[in-house]
Amino acid sequence: MFSKFTSILQHAVEALAPSLPLQEDFVYHWKAITHYYIETSDDKAPVTDTNIPSHLEQMLDILTQEEGERESGETGPCMEYLLHHKILETLYTLGKADCPPGMRQQVLTFYTKLLAHIRQPLLPHINVHRPVQKLIRLCGEVLAAPTENEEIQFLCIVCAKLKQDPYLVNFFLEVNSCDFSSKESVVAPDTGQTPTEQPSAAAASASSPPSNNNNTNNYNLVSSLLNLTKSPDGRIVVKACEGLMLLVSLPEPSAAKCLTENTELCQLLTDRLVSFYQALPQSMDPLDIETVESVNWGLDVYNLKEDAAVFTGKRALISFLSWLDYCDQLIKEAHKSAAVVMAKAVRERFFVAVMEPQLMQTSEVGILTSTALLNRIIRQVTSEALLLQMVYFLLGEERDAETAATITNDPLRHRLIEHCDHLSDEISIMTLRLFEQLIQKPEQHILHSLVLRSLEERNYQENKPQEEREPLENGQPHDAVDLEEDPMFGDDLSPDSRLSGSDWLSSSPPQSPDHMRPDGKTEVHKIVNSFLCLVPDEAKSSYHVEGTGYDTYLRDAHRQFRDYCGVCQRWDWRGHPKPLEKCDLELPFYEGHFLKVLFDRMGRILDQPYDVNLQVTAVLSKLSLLPHPHLNEYLLDPYINLAPGCRSLFSVIVRVVGDLMLRIHRIPDFTPKLLLVRKRLLGLEPEGITIDHMTLLEGVIVLEEFCKELAAIAFVKYHAAASSSP
Repeated sequence: MFSKFTSILQHAVEALAPSLPLQEDFVYHWKAITHYYIETSDDKAPVTDTNIPSHLEQMLDILTQEEGERESGETGPCMEYLLHHKILETLYTLGKADCPPGMRQQVLTFYTKLLAHIRQPLLPHINVHRPVQKLIRLCGEVLAAPTENEEIQFLCIVCAKLKQDPYLVNFFLEVNSCDFSSKESVVAPDTGQTPTEQPSAAAASASSPPSNNNNTNNYNLVSSLLNLTKSPDGRIVVKACEGLMLLVSLPEPSAAKCLTENTELCQLLTDRLVSFYQALPQSMDPLDIETVESVNWGLDVYNLKEDAAVFTGKRALISFLSWLDYCDQLIKEAHKSAAVVMAKAVRERFFVAVMEPQLMQTSEVGILTSTALLNRIIRQVTSEALLLQMVYFLLGEERDAETAATITNDPLRHRLIEHCDHLSDEISIMTLRLFEQLIQKPEQHILHSLVLRSLEERNYQENKPQEEREPLENGQPHDAVDLEEDPMFGDDLSPDSRLSGSDWLSSSPPQSPDHMRPDGKTEVHKIVNSFLCLVPDEAKSSYHVEGTGYDTYLRDAHRQFRDYCGVCQRWDWRGHPKPLEKCDLELPFYEGHFLKVLFDRMGRILDQPYDVNLQVTAVLSKLSLLPHPHLNEYLLDPYINLAPGCRSLFSVIVRVVGDLMLRIHRIPDFTPKLLLVRKRLLGLEPEGITIDHMTLLEGVIVLEEFCKELAAIAFVKYHAAASSSP
C-alpha cells in the first residue's frame, strides 16, 4: 500500500516539475563541450571518440525547436546566448586548430546546418558573419583535404544565403582598409564561463591572425571556391562551380567588381579552357567534332574506354566542350559588368592567344581541324557577352563600309573569308558552314560586318536620271537581261514551275507596265516567276520526281523566316530602307569581301563539286531570309536597276544560265542524263556506270533547286511585309 502511494506521489511530482528550459539545456550542452577541453589530457584522440558531435547535434536541435515555437523573426534566448557569447567564434578557433582531430569537420557541419535550418537572417550579425568569413578562409587551403566535402557544403550554403539576400555579400568583401585579422585577439572568445573554464591554450592559440590574409585577394568566398574547383573529386568540382555560378549572378556592383579585379576567376576560366583545348589531338575528323553529343558542364560522364573506342580524342573533346559550356553559362548568369570582363578575358587569353594562330596556319589538316572546332564553339555559345567578343575576334569591330583596299585590315576576318574559296574543298565547305552558323546567331554586328555595311547607301543602283541613261530596248537597257522577251521566260512554264495556288495573285497590286507598284517595289509574282523560270525547261528535272516541288520550299521558307524575325526583332533597323534621295549613290559600290567570294563561287556552280555548291547556296539562302529591306532588294529583286559594273545575286545566276545554255547543246542526251543524276542523288537509282559531265549535271540540279528556294523566300517575305503594313 505504501509503495503504491509513493509511486503515485512520484508521478505527481514529475507532472508538476517542468522539464529543463531550452536555454538551460542549450547551455548545458555547450558547457559539456568546453569542459572537455579543460578536463582532457589526451587531445590526440579523434573527436568521434568524444561526446562533442552529440552535444553539437543537440544544440542544433534546440535552436531549431526554439525558432519553431516563436513568432517569425523573433530571436529566442538560446540564439541570443549563441550570439552574445560568441559561440561561433569559439567553434571557429577549435575548428582551425582541428583539436581534437576531426573537429574542423564537426565545426563545418555545425555552421552548415545552422545556416540551412534557421530561417531568421543570421548573417547580418557580426558574431555570425565574422566567424563565417574566417571559416571561409580555411576552405580549399589544402588540396584533397579530408574535410573537402564539408567545406563545399558550407561554402554552398553561404552562397545560397547570399543569393536569397544579395546585399549581405558586402559583409564578405574585405576591402583593403578593413583588415579583420588585425582585430583578432589571441585571447579565446567569450564562452559564458569563468576564466578557469576556458578551453585549452592549444586551441586558443589557433585564433592568431591567419597567414593567408592577403589584401589583394579579398573576396575569400570566391577564392576558396576556386581552390576547390581544382579538387580531384569531380563532385566537389561541380559543387564549387555551382557556388561560383550563384556568386557571379549577385546584383551588387561592388561584388561584381571585386570578383573580376581581386580574384583569379578570369584566370582560372581561361587557363582551364586553354589547357583543355591544348589537350586535343592536332588532327581530328570534322565529322566527329560536329556530331559528338551535346554537352552540359555539370553532367560530364566519364567512360574512357568507351570514348576511346568511338574516336581518338573524344574524351578530351567532351572535357573541352563541357568547360566551354560552363564558361558560357557563367558569363550568361553573371552581373553585366562582370560578364563583359570575363568575356573579354576569354577573347584575349583563349581566342586571340590560342585559336588565332591555329586558324592562320598554313597546314591544311590544322586549318580544317581548328575551323571545325571553331564552328562547334560558335554553335555552342549562347551568352550575349561572350558571343559579342567572339564575333569581334572573328570579324573585327569595324563599322564603316568596306572597300577593296580595306579588306585586309582585319587579317583573321580576311583569312576566314578567303578560306570559303580555298583550294581544299573540305576547308571551303567547313568555312562556309562556319559562316552559315555565324549568320544565324543573335548578334547584329555579324550581319553588319559581313553584308549590311556594304549595302547601306544602296549605291548598287543606277544613279543617272532617266533621260541620261542609255536608250531603252523593250523597256530595258540594251545590255540588260530582258526577261520578258527572252524565250526561256515565256508563259509556257513547266507544271512544277507554276505556283500551286492563285489566291496569292489576288493579294498583289494591279500590274504596272514596268513591273513596279506606285511605291517603287516590284510585284511579287513577277519576282517569283523570274526565279522559277530562270533555269530553262531542258535543264529542269524536278518535275519528273515526286516531292521535289516548289511547295516544300514555301513551307520551309515560312518557318525559317519566322525564326529569323524572332532573332532580329530586337535589332534597331529603323530608317531602313534608306530612301534613295538620302543615299550617296555617287560612292563607288563594293559588294564587300564576303559577298564577293560567295558570288564568285556561285558563278562557278557548274564546275564545282556538289557538296561545295550545296554549302554556297545554303549560305546565300540564309542571307536572303534575313528580314532587312536592303537584302530583300539586293538579293531578291531581279528588276533593280544595277549601276554599271555592279552585280546582284540574280545577275550572277543569269550569267550562269547563259553559260549553261551554251553547254547544253554540246552534251548528247542531256535531259535523260540529268534525270538519272537527280534520281541517284535522291537514292532512287543505284550507282551504276559513270556518267560524263557529272559535275555540270549536279550543278544544274543545285541551280534549279536554289532558284525555287529563292522564289519561295521572296514570296514569303512579300506576304509578311504586306500583312504587317498598315
